[in-house]
Amino acid sequence: MALAALNLEDLPHYNYDEYVHWEGSWEIISGIPYAMAPAPVMKHQRLSVKIASQLDQLLAGCRFCKTYTAIDWQVEKDTVVQPDVLVVCGESSEKEKLSVPPLLIIEILSPSTARKDRGLKYQLYREAGVRYYCLIDPANKSVEIFELHELTGDEACAAQKKYKEIKEFQEGKMFFDFDKCSIAFDFGKVFE
Repeated sequence: MALAALNLEDLPHYNYDEYVHWEGSWEIISGIPYAMAPAPVMKHQRLSVKIASQLDQLLAGCRFCKTYTAIDWQVEKDTVVQPDVLVVCGESSEKEKLSVPPLLIIEILSPSTARKDRGLKYQLYREAGVRYYCLIDPANKSVEIFELHELTGDEACAAQKKYKEIKEFQEGKMFFDFDKCSIAFDFGKVFE
């Protein structure tokens, strides 16, 4: 069979019930499995710890918002992802998986994940209603921040929500409004 003749309908379609029995680290998006890269390198892990630690400190006074690292978020029956760092408001921490959209997702780019984080996950997070999506590029020590906006007028016909890049920078504070609380996250501290 020629590769060009391969149709997506010819591929197996997986869901969360099957996913929970797999060995190794996987994500599934629209039923298609994606093997996770081997354990993140030390630089990636340090950034993740610094981000989660600062978020925990900033959210310590909020009884509604929680910080997590790499947990299963079941977006749909056939879509499960594990963002690097996320902030969730109002979801019980006693569940096995997250089932509501996080308010903030931070993905740390690597050569093996950058394309998926910038394309597939960008679209997935936008459609699922993630309010803030941040991409951190450790190689350039830079941050891109996108905020979800409702479209109005003629724009609304194409889609209901759109990400708008609100900031691209290498250091400084960013104000995030999570409805029940607000924080000023210092990205400069992440790269120290």
